[in-house]
Order: sequence, then structure tokens, then C-alpha cells
Amino acid sequence: MKKTWNTKKQKAFWGILFILPSFLIIAIFVAYPLCYTAYLSMSDYNFMYDLAPTFVGMKNYTTLFSDPDFIVSIKNTAIFATLDFVLLISISLIIALLIFFCKKGTGIFRTAVFTPIVVPASLACIIFGWMFGESFGYVNYFLIKIGLPQFTRAWLTSKDTAMGTILVANLWYNIGFITILFLAGLQSISTDILEAAVVDGATGLRKIVYIILPNLKESFVITGIWGVVTALKVFVEPMVMTGGGPGNITKTLYMYIYNTAFKYFDMGYASAMAFVLSGLILLFSLINLLISKGGKE
Repeated sequence: MKKTWNTKKQKAFWGILFILPSFLIIAIFVAYPLCYTAYLSMSDYNFMYDLAPTFVGMKNYTTLFSDPDFIVSIKNTAIFATLDFVLLISISLIIALLIFFCKKGTGIFRTAVFTPIVVPASLACIIFGWMFGESFGYVNYFLIKIGLPQFTRAWLTSKDTAMGTILVANLWYNIGFITILFLAGLQSISTDILEAAVVDGATGLRKIVYIILPNLKESFVITGIWGVVTALKVFVEPMVMTGGGPGNITKTLYMYIYNTAFKYFDMGYASAMAFVLSGLILLFSLINLLISKGGKE
């Protein structure tokens, strides 16, 4: 009995020893930064001038709701995130279905869809910025060449089109990854189910609505969470393409956090906004999860 107990203790010891490095990594690179950021969010701290943070309680959080720049950035983020999420999921699903049902040349289509993922986001935004340029942009050049000069625009500096241009760039960059996730879900559907559906007369749109989509619940959970995160954390596109302009039309919450922290060095206020953004991401991810799970039941 004593020998068995010693053996169990040895196994427990070695088990703890093996997982200890993982816990240390999580503690150092996740838990500590998170706790310290939470402390900074309740502090007044400009790291260029202050020697140490000064605790101010909930002052930063209460200031947010009277800050016009914060309200504008939240509004812009909400508009962008709504449009981006709906279009990203819809277009990716349609492309995935087309590739899934297309029996020839799927390798070429898969490569074409996946290619944007390997392109650095900043480089893609520079290219899109050049394409939508007013004077030498390819989009305006193409419109003139096909006899539609009346549709040329100052795409990046117009209040009517600036948000749309960064939306196009974001969709181009993220659609490939979401499409791959949907394709993985489609390929996991049993062929017996699909063949039985055809025998029962479920073809075309009915097959998609009543057979395929219900079997993609897990894929919708994953793609939905990813879509929420990418939509709410949009930063590179407005930063590189428009700089948040014209005015504050494309100034997003992530961009405002970055400018507050690294342009004005107000780490306390920036940390409070970062926690608000994290809370929004968590909230909408949970909503997406509950909706998907509810549909599954």
C-alpha cells in the first residue's frame, strides 16, 4: 500500500514538473500583463513624464463616456464591425460552397482564395491605397477607360467612400481564412448524409438550407468568433490607408487606443479603453456562441 502511494506521488510530481513550464509561460506572458493592464486602467500614468502610476479608481472609465473621440471611435467601430461581419461570413460561405460543389479546378480556386492570407496586412493596405488613389489610382483609371468618368471619386478622402474602401481591403484580406474554415466544415459532412438527401429529393437550395447549413453549426461558432475579433480589432486598414480620416470618419477604437498609448503616452486611459474593447469582443463572441448552440439544440 505504501509502495503504491509513493508511486502515485512520484507520478504526480513528474506531472507537475512537466506542466510547470507551461504555467510559468502563461503567468509571465499572459496573467501578469493582464493584471498589470487592469491596474493601469485604474491609474493616471503618462510613461513619458510620470515615474509611477497614480491610482485613480474608476476615473478613466467614467471619463470614457464623456469623451467625444471615444464615442466617435465606438460608433465607427460599430458601423464597420456590423458591415464587415455580415459580409465576411456571407461571402466566405458562398465561396466555400462554390468550391465544395465545383469538382474541377478546385486546387486553383483554393490557392487563389488562400493567397491573401500570406500577404502582410500592411503591404496589402498600401496596395489598396494605391488602387483607390484619386489621381493615379487604378480604380479611377479603369472607370475612365470604360467610359464612366462620372463615377470616379476621391475614394480615400471622401466621407462617403472612405469607410467602404477600408472595408473592401479588410474583406479581401480575411475572406480566405474564413473560407478555409467553412471548407473544413463542409468536408466533414458525411457523404452518406448528402447522398441520402439527394435520394429524398433535397437538391440545390433545399439541400443547402436543410442539410448543409445545419451541419455547419460548429463552423459557424469558429468563424463567428473569428469574424467578431477581426471586425472589432480593425486597425491596419484605417491606419495605413486613411489615417483615421477624413476627419474622424474612419477612426476606430483600436486606432484610438494606439494613438492614446503611443502618441500621447497616456497608458492609463489607453488601458481602460483596451479593457472596454476586450469586453466587447468577449460579449459578442459569447452571443455568437449562444446563438450557434441554441440553433444546434
